[in-house]
Amino acid sequence: MKSLKLFFLAALCLVSMAATAQNQPQKPQTKAQMNAQKLGTVLYLIENFYVDTTNMDKVTEDAIVAALKELDPHSAYISKKDVEKANEPLVGSFEGIGVTFQLIRDTITVISPVAGGPSEKVGIMAGDQFIKIDGEECFGKKVDNEYVQKHLRGKKGTKVTVSVKRGNSPELIDFEITRDKIPVNSINASYMLDNHVGYIKLDRFAQESTQEFKQAFTKLQAQGMESLIFDLRGNTGGYLNTAIELVDQFITEDKLIVFTEGTHSPRQEWRSTKAGLYTIGKLVVLIDEGSASASEILSGAIQDHDRGVVIGRRSFGKGLVQRPFNLPDGSQMRLTTSRYHTPSGRCIQRPYENGADDYAKEMKKRLEHGEYYHADSIHFPDSLKFKTDGGRTVYGGGGIMPDIFIPVDTAYNSKLYTNLVRKGALNRYTTDYGLKHRDALKAQYGDFEHFNKDFTVGKDLIDGLKAAAKEAKVEWNDEQFAHSEKFILLQMKALIARNVWDTQQYYQVMASVDPGIQKAMEVLGNEKEYKRLLKVK
Repeated sequence: MKSLKLFFLAALCLVSMAATAQNQPQKPQTKAQMNAQKLGTVLYLIENFYVDTTNMDKVTEDAIVAALKELDPHSAYISKKDVEKANEPLVGSFEGIGVTFQLIRDTITVISPVAGGPSEKVGIMAGDQFIKIDGEECFGKKVDNEYVQKHLRGKKGTKVTVSVKRGNSPELIDFEITRDKIPVNSINASYMLDNHVGYIKLDRFAQESTQEFKQAFTKLQAQGMESLIFDLRGNTGGYLNTAIELVDQFITEDKLIVFTEGTHSPRQEWRSTKAGLYTIGKLVVLIDEGSASASEILSGAIQDHDRGVVIGRRSFGKGLVQRPFNLPDGSQMRLTTSRYHTPSGRCIQRPYENGADDYAKEMKKRLEHGEYYHADSIHFPDSLKFKTDGGRTVYGGGGIMPDIFIPVDTAYNSKLYTNLVRKGALNRYTTDYGLKHRDALKAQYGDFEHFNKDFTVGKDLIDGLKAAAKEAKVEWNDEQFAHSEKFILLQMKALIARNVWDTQQYYQVMASVDPGIQKAMEVLGNEKEYKRLLKVK
């Protein structure tokens, strides 16, 4: 069965070659041509002789998906209709009306219009609820994220009419919005943690990420930044070129950044240039089990060149290079063609010989083995030992092991907190509260800095959360609340700040209890310890 699946894939790529060969003087066929011809025959026989009517497009696509699954965990097929959507987060923009929204009680609720976007230009405001789109009611169980995208996104220049409920007014307000290109930023936050340490959180390695980084870095430098924390936790990767460009900002000229190799792909190297913005100052890179691919290229290069301290937990271990191949119908195959290696020679990719199902359970295994809580639960064989420029020992075998291990915060561990998040009670309640009290909070505190300093989550908000928990059928447990209380209250404050101001303010509030950030601040504030970790004088 496995070989049949692989034959289907070969047929799609080579059937035209086989057909051409039949019209030329007979030559011995290659194995690939024979397989292509064989599969072309199979598809023909299914379409013309199978007992029931078949959807040959689906048969073909299912065969491709099954074949790629047999190869490795990251080769993938993307249908024609999904190609644009798959590329969107990395390209850095999409076309639509430009709002950040949430579905609150099956209603599209505007959290904030994108600054300068089409919705802001016509007067859409935070807190507005969309009741109709082009005259059709747009609330209730039929409304999900896919529904919203289908009805509100669209080609630049096209128009959509929305009927909005604002505040307590019973009258709906109609707006005609002309869709336009909407920027998708890849930097979630950039701000000063104190007078000397700057913080930048990168969500993904997108097309515009390097330019965004330069702007954020320049802004922080103007505010007196002397050291930088670069947060890649949860960053699943993106464009290789962007990763290379960002590493280039941190290391000096003509140093190896990354190299790739594969059976059919000769070794290819990328080296640094003279363009770096920040090649001298102190640097910490934060990673965790969600940091993958491009995040591992960057953190691996920083570690191998002893350029900065890597803090967190072992990264995901995704070091396979996918090359996109466009298929005749507009669909796309992303085929693994080589592997990433860090400058010291470490292969980033973790093993996948036991199949896709076993590979998918890797994070669960790490949890069961205690890796999220204890660094000594991770063991590397000596055969995977490598050396950094300064002679420090680092290990291959999948993922980047940080220089300083940070366990998962046990405040996450209560069943109450997990259920409040999983069933949406925490997010829904804080969103409701933020939208309802936005004007009052801004009037009372003036700006975020005063809010962050003076606002506290009191008994009235806790009671409100209890009511939201009851509505969501989350059983309230006082003992579990006491265990996670500090974290839950800060989460509430951070989520309210996000809904009143912006996403960055969420991260600013949470920084005070973020173990990774706190450890990074400690290391950056201790010159002797920083140098000891990097073995520099």
